[in-house]
Amino acid sequence: MPTDPVVPARWTDLRPRLLSALGLIVVGLGAILGGGVWFQMLAVFCTAVMIWECWIMIHPDRPTPGMLLAALTASVISGLLSVDRVWLVPFLLIAPVIGMLAARRERLTFGVFALMIQAAGWGLVVFRQDYGATWILWLILVVVVTDVAGYFAGRALGGPKFWPKVSPKKTWSGTVAGWIAAGAVGAAFAAAGAGGWGLVVFSMFLSLAGQMGDIAESALKRRMGVKDSSALIPGHGGLFDRFDALLGAAVTMLLVDLLFDWPGSAF
Repeated sequence: MPTDPVVPARWTDLRPRLLSALGLIVVGLGAILGGGVWFQMLAVFCTAVMIWECWIMIHPDRPTPGMLLAALTASVISGLLSVDRVWLVPFLLIAPVIGMLAARRERLTFGVFALMIQAAGWGLVVFRQDYGATWILWLILVVVVTDVAGYFAGRALGGPKFWPKVSPKKTWSGTVAGWIAAGAVGAAFAAAGAGGWGLVVFSMFLSLAGQMGDIAESALKRRMGVKDSSALIPGHGGLFDRFDALLGAAVTMLLVDLLFDWPGSAF
């Protein structure tokens, strides 16, 4: 009788990862193209869930405060989308500060990550509203191709580890492959007239920012002694595991926009 082919161990998680990624792509692309309330609802939901995941990594025995913080986060972000940006800092500090007061350990850790998660979620919505679907697609594609290229290059080529004490699976081959893939995305958008050729370098910079977001979440998981932030997404873990790189890139993009206005058309 024919037997199923033996799949090398390093590729055993590929099928569930691909299926889960396909579902995320369909939902995400629909929300991005729909814009408005659809993208807002998705961003608010994901932000709230990631706050909950951050909490349960630190306090797995106390899920209720995490759920309340998630609900508070959803309310804060939803309210923030309807007020002037001058209220950015006070609103974004509400959930992190309350969480720090409720936490019994790692108070500063939770506060910093909660603030970054909220800033990224809010920033993505504002970025979509102000600059349209084209630039949000560019940002997300930079993060996605960085992850995909890094995954396949790292698994296929191996080699020296990028930061073994924090993320033992991440290799230099995968890291550099991610930069190259992100540069290719920038080149494609520049060739299509979305920006100048400096967008190639800036895309690679955002790729690095996304990788640092991934590294930061890996450091948190190692510190807390957990493999995944949750088990919501087959093959990927939780939303925090899936979107950690996007958080790093989104926070960086938010800072660029706040400090200089979005310079995409000037590249």
